[in-house]
Parts: sequence; C-alpha cells; structure tokens
Amino acid sequence: MNVTIWNEGIHEELYPKIKEHYPNCIHGTLAEIIGELPQVDNVHIATLEQEGCGLPDEILDKTDVLLWWGHMAHDRVPDELVAKIHHRVLQGMGLMVLHSAHFSKIFIKLMGTSCCLSWKEDTYERLFCVKPSHPIAAGIPSHFELGKEETYGEFFDVPDPDETIFLGWFDSGELFRSGCTWHRGYGKVFYFQPGHETNPTYNHEYIRKIIQNACIWLAPSNTIEYITSPYIEKTLEEIRKTK
Repeated sequence: MNVTIWNEGIHEELYPKIKEHYPNCIHGTLAEIIGELPQVDNVHIATLEQEGCGLPDEILDKTDVLLWWGHMAHDRVPDELVAKIHHRVLQGMGLMVLHSAHFSKIFIKLMGTSCCLSWKEDTYERLFCVKPSHPIAAGIPSHFELGKEETYGEFFDVPDPDETIFLGWFDSGELFRSGCTWHRGYGKVFYFQPGHETNPTYNHEYIRKIIQNACIWLAPSNTIEYITSPYIEKTLEEIRKTK
C-alpha cells in the first residue's frame, strides 16, 4: 500500500506551540502513525508550499490512500489538482479527510454540499463508537475521553453518510457525527473530526488506532482505469443468442 499524507504545513510555522505536540509537524506525526502498519510499503508527505502542492501526477497516480489535513488555505489548492484527486477517488483511491479539512475543496466536491458545521473554541470531548462492527472501529471501546478539542456541532451539511461510526459529545452540549464514511465511484471516503492543531489529539492511542484502521479500510478493493460512459457494442441479448 502506498499512502500519501497532505498537510498545509502553515500552522506549524505561524504557531510554534504546535511543535510542542508535533515536533515533526502534523504530517510527521501522521506519517509515524501510518508507518506502523505492516500493510504500508511507502509513506509520502506532501505540503502546500511544495511544487504542485507536492502532488505531481507520478505521486498521485500511485497513491492508494490519501490523508488530507487543511485549515486556513483551502482556497490556495488549485482547482486542476482537485479535479485530479476527485478522478482518482472515483477510480478507487481512498481519501481520509481530517478535522477542518471538511472545508477542503476536494471534500466539498465529493459531497456536493456546503460541508458547513457549527463550531466554537475548545471544550471537552467524549467520543462514542456507534457502529462497533465496522472495521474502522476494531479495537476501539464503546466510548473514550478525548479531552480538549475544538468543538464541532450539528448541523453538519453533508449527504447522509453510508455509515456513521463515531459520535462526538462535548461538555458544552454539542453533538457531532465525528466519524463517517461514503462511497464515491470505486473509492471510499472517511471523514474524522478530531485533530485540532493546538491539541495533542494525534498522540491519543485510540485516535491513532482509528486512523490506522481507516487507512486499511480505505485501501482500494477494486479499481477502474477510467470512469466513463462506454458505448454498448453488443447487447446482452445478442451475446446470449450467440452462445
């Protein structure tokens, strides 16, 4: 499995406190999490400031699972790149959308909605596993305490998920669909809410386990070279009559 981790890489430069939790940046911690998986052969890191946002065709075309973390520079991702990522998902590439990447161009394009939500500053979050039979929930307890996390609340303007695996409850009263999946074309999408940059969220054992499980689940099970509308050369009835 080839995994690519995309991160804006801007917050770490603007807010040095972030490196207290993530000394090698958020993408470095995510790469460490994914690198623990025996199924992963290669982890590539890409950031906004790299040429082509770090996602040239030769990288994107061989990526099996793409993790996306973005927050303050969604508009700087070129539409042409978004179109290529969208096409790769339809072909079978898995996409994991993390935290504030709900506003990324690629997630909005795949969902076809605004992807807006309610939010406020950090409160205390407890995460509930509401679909324990799902592979992404393997090894995760019925609920666990996450601690301080940026508060997200409903209404979350996305299409009804294929599966809602986790619900987040905040002690300020909000409830949020924190872990959801969708199928798009031959590809799969997983959105996971925890991961605000000023909190050590990605150091939490269960968060790391969920990300690992999701990476395995998102890996392509079937792919197609092109998503097209082929002309039917011969009808099924014609084929049947020749047998």
